[in-house]
Amino acid sequence: MKRSSSHRVAVAGRRAAMGLVVLVLLVAGAWASWDAAHHIILAKGRDHGTVTVTGCGEEECTGSFTPDSVSRERPRVTVDRSAAAREGDRFPVVVKPGSDAVVRTGWPGFLHAWVPLAGALLLAAFVIGGGLRMARTAWGVGTAGAALLVATFVAL
Repeated sequence: MKRSSSHRVAVAGRRAAMGLVVLVLLVAGAWASWDAAHHIILAKGRDHGTVTVTGCGEEECTGSFTPDSVSRERPRVTVDRSAAAREGDRFPVVVKPGSDAVVRTGWPGFLHAWVPLAGALLLAAFVIGGGLRMARTAWGVGTAGAALLVATFVAL
């Protein structure tokens, strides 16, 4: 069966649109992840220490900060509640520059920082499979996103 040129243009347009959706999803996920991840990856020269969670609100927890040997003392710091922080928990952190907000470090913090990208990978997998009709690639992308989410859940 011979396809018309308008059909080929429509198919190319659909593929381009779906490719753009995938690109936007992945860039948005990486951008959202980088907001926390860059504090962990580029932590040299920042204040490091350990936080002991003393109380939690709906969105963030507060706690006492015990600095390492070269970091400065802080009376109280805050950490996102989504970092699996509960009252009494104690974990290593790095302080965000110019604030008293901290980001969890180590493997649990590193994995947690990339959760938005994991969600974007899962969403992109559906677009890749359904919109681009690339089933193997979709399974690979979806599996990578799911593996990152499971690893984060286990680590935290």
